[in-house]
Amino acid sequence: MKKLFLCILLLLACGLCLPADAAKKKQAKPMADREYWCQEAWRMAQPVLENMARGQLQKNMKTEFSPSFDNRNRKVVYMETFGRLMAGIAPWLALPDDQTAESQQRQQLRQWALASYRNSVDPHSPDYLCWGVSGQNLVDAAYIAESFVRAYDQLWMPLDSLTKQRYIEEFKKLRRIEPPYTNWFLFSSIIESFIAKAAGLKEYDDYRVMTTIRKVEEWYVGDGWYADGPVFAFDYYSSYVFHAMYLETLQNMIDAKASTRLEYKKYYDRALKRAQKFSIILERFISPEGTFPVIGRSTPYRMAAMQPLAMLAWQQKLPKELPNGQVRAALTQVMHRMYDQQQNYNDAGFLTIGFCGHQPETADWYTNNGSLYMTSLSLMPLGLPADHPFWTDPAQPWTQVKAWGGQPFPKDHRWADDITTKDRW
Repeated sequence: MKKLFLCILLLLACGLCLPADAAKKKQAKPMADREYWCQEAWRMAQPVLENMARGQLQKNMKTEFSPSFDNRNRKVVYMETFGRLMAGIAPWLALPDDQTAESQQRQQLRQWALASYRNSVDPHSPDYLCWGVSGQNLVDAAYIAESFVRAYDQLWMPLDSLTKQRYIEEFKKLRRIEPPYTNWFLFSSIIESFIAKAAGLKEYDDYRVMTTIRKVEEWYVGDGWYADGPVFAFDYYSSYVFHAMYLETLQNMIDAKASTRLEYKKYYDRALKRAQKFSIILERFISPEGTFPVIGRSTPYRMAAMQPLAMLAWQQKLPKELPNGQVRAALTQVMHRMYDQQQNYNDAGFLTIGFCGHQPETADWYTNNGSLYMTSLSLMPLGLPADHPFWTDPAQPWTQVKAWGGQPFPKDHRWADDITTKDRW
């Protein structure tokens, strides 16, 4: 009897006594990294864009607000959802079409996105966004502008002239919102620099761009970190806002061929080096298990904490210390750890408040479940084609896997600025 019991245990351990469907799952070929990323991007985007393209997002979205949500207009949830989602998936939608199943998904999302962009500024649409009813609108209008920056030819240029005119007008109206003395300066600068690029230098507010650049430079504290205003806070706002929107503001001014006191190219090159150092830090934050430190406020933004790492991978500007296969492996493991088991979506398919699952207690006073679509910012490497080395290079162990596994790993060190800037006159 004892021998029989041991044999049964052995068979169970080998998977030979599993039910047929479970055995199939055990033997199934693991999903390729890119296929998995596309699956997660579709899951996040489809409920939002399909509804909004039909003018039904505000009717059908199952919303959730922080237990301590303030008295602002709750319709801000829809602009937060749309703007933040599009800023993350825009690079993916910018890829050229082909005959793959992935491309069919992209084409469908792009079609819905273009209709959603039109609805969002059409006063006659049920999904016209609440432009200007709250200071919060400045934030999420900035993410809409950022989505246009990240897929200019595919998401901005195809819009009809009336829709473009409406966007420029709505963006300009937001000048009446006074940004607090924090990362909010960058929301103004990304909007104004986009206006300079899309509508011409006569249309933008140069002062809002210049002031932001000077303040961001003052708030740089070293080794890739920015203070969120005059006082440093140990949180992920260097990820959520500073690195990406600062680089994109500077690039917009370069693209617009703006001639001011500032040498935008030098500022850009220096900011890029800072972002590269910060990306090294972010990669080192990823544990062997695919977790990273939960610090500071706005933790329900989930994988937006990895935005600089994802953005530089997409732009092919990763530092030499971070090979493609290593970054892909690390980010993929974080995605599996965060999305595979926990309750990150409600029964209508929209994100829930939480960091890893439904955790309403993690909300700040400004958090709603539209805020959480910031996590899409980690998906930017999908803007690289499937045959790019980021996707085809063999997976490599990331820094903490090497360090905790007794393998050689590179030493870290402080990075200092080596580019100086002076006003031209």
